[in-house]
Amino acid sequence: MEKLVKGFRRFREEAFPAREDLFQKLAHAQSPHTLFVACSDSRVVPELLTHREPGEMLVVRNAGNIVPSYGSETGGVSASVEYAVAVLGVCDVAICGHSDCGAMTALAHDHDLSRLPAVSHWLRHADAAKSVNAARIYRSDAARLDGMVRQNVVAQIANLRTHPSVALALAQDRLTLVL
Repeated sequence: MEKLVKGFRRFREEAFPAREDLFQKLAHAQSPHTLFVACSDSRVVPELLTHREPGEMLVVRNAGNIVPSYGSETGGVSASVEYAVAVLGVCDVAICGHSDCGAMTALAHDHDLSRLPAVSHWLRHADAAKSVNAARIYRSDAARLDGMVRQNVVAQIANLRTHPSVALALAQDRLTLVL
């Protein structure tokens, strides 16, 4: 906890004054151009990876960069998608998979998740990717995992398309989905 407090103080004393105009503007409004869905893995830092400023992206992070299909799981991801597209008017949605993803490793290698019922339930939103990946032949376990990561991004894009706000924005050519 001490590291977090020190980090916040350092931000307040160094970073904030240097960019005070930006932070004052963001204190009253936001207009991100992108909804970025990423894994909650601590090694994945969307703003750092994309070199974006605060306020440029609305970021949703969860285990396996999952977007449940519309209606199957009401919750924060669906609400964030709807708000980003229908209210904030983002013009791009990006789904970001990553190497060595623990969630995708569990699915690609059929790990027993019975002691993690919430994780097991959540990862069912990647069942389509798991089925496609399992049907393929890979030269190595690493290739199997890479395939699972890729198939999951494709599956989450398909899930994203089931959201009414996304479907409407796509039909009106106001939105681009990025793999």
